[in-house]
Amino acid sequence: MGRGCPPRVSIQVKSYIPLLCNTTRTTIITDSNRPIRHLLRRLSPFERNEVSQLILRMLDNKIIEPSNSLWAAGIIPVRKKDGSIRLCVDYRKLNEPWDAYPIPRVDETLDALAGARYSSTIDLLSGYWQVELTAAAKEKTAFITHDGLFQFNVMPFGLTGAPATFQRLMERVLAGLKWSICLVYLDDIIVFSRTAEEHIEHLAQVLSRLQEADPKVNSRKCKLFCKEVCYLGHIVSEKGIEPDPSLTEKMRTYPVPKCHGSTTLPRAGVLLQENFAATAKPLHQLTEKKKPLEWSLECTEAFHKLRAVLLSHPVLQLPDFSVPFILDTDASDTAIGAGREHQVALASRTLTRAERRYCASRREMLAVITFVEQFRPYLQQKFTLRTDHGSLQWLRCFKNPDGQWARWQQKLQRT
Repeated sequence: MGRGCPPRVSIQVKSYIPLLCNTTRTTIITDSNRPIRHLLRRLSPFERNEVSQLILRMLDNKIIEPSNSLWAAGIIPVRKKDGSIRLCVDYRKLNEPWDAYPIPRVDETLDALAGARYSSTIDLLSGYWQVELTAAAKEKTAFITHDGLFQFNVMPFGLTGAPATFQRLMERVLAGLKWSICLVYLDDIIVFSRTAEEHIEHLAQVLSRLQEADPKVNSRKCKLFCKEVCYLGHIVSEKGIEPDPSLTEKMRTYPVPKCHGSTTLPRAGVLLQENFAATAKPLHQLTEKKKPLEWSLECTEAFHKLRAVLLSHPVLQLPDFSVPFILDTDASDTAIGAGREHQVALASRTLTRAERRYCASRREMLAVITFVEQFRPYLQQKFTLRTDHGSLQWLRCFKNPDGQWARWQQKLQRT
């Protein structure tokens, strides 16, 4: 697969899609056994031809098969970046109950890469299609096209429980290795190490597990022995975390929003900008229900300020848990914010209508309590709390506190 991989460890990539964990099959649970059937959707002649070709390829690779099911979902051809189409199936009415298996938190996943000097990313080829379905589940995935009715042999994209199912299987494959030498987020795996020698051994362990489970890897997207890699929309290196330029550069020509849906802001802005909540407040107000979209000068200023921050490629350091942290908090008339020394993480939020009526001391204390709780995973050892409001020093010594002050004091004592 690349330089640095031991020759005794290899993954075949010639065969298109084998089944992940051959002894495991997943099922689909619905709230009702009554079949759901969509009408055939009209497509343009060009789209219809492309769909027919894609159907033939999927049949040849045994991804789908002809169906006699009573279920029939509609299809939606979606254009990909390379100009080809992706066949999306409308499973909204399938109404699968939610699978409670957790998907990893992005912030916690990125923090686990602290101290790594070498990283390799492994991308699985059409991940969901490597999970076989039970016979009963296959019938429920049936979809209708101009070429007839077909059903999936493997887990399709678009099912509510598909991410949780796939995450469960991948964590089972990499059990005992996750968090120590590798991380997995759905079909994206990253192997990390402090030295080149360690990295060779860690790659061997991970690839050996994958070889046993026999998933197929997208070799074009694999990056081996890198000092800097793109993972989960961020560039991760020894110096820290920064947003992926390929994503943030889109903001350079991003037009001023003209509808409620387009006022959504990139997640990177939340993670990487100080006082994000206060800056973005005018834009957040536009998303309120039953409120007309009235774009003001204040909105324009907020939009350009947020875009400028993303385009400046801000960097957050990865946490070093061997040294104490310093937490800085602050409050204004409309928002509260916090950051840790050397910008390991930033956070902020706007104040509610009731909180905006607090006096200055109460707002500053609200900021302390809010972000001590939010950053609790980092503050399990002795840390320094810094605030520019000196009167808060008396809180721990306050005699007979009651109400909100008493509850806040108890929360600090538990920290």
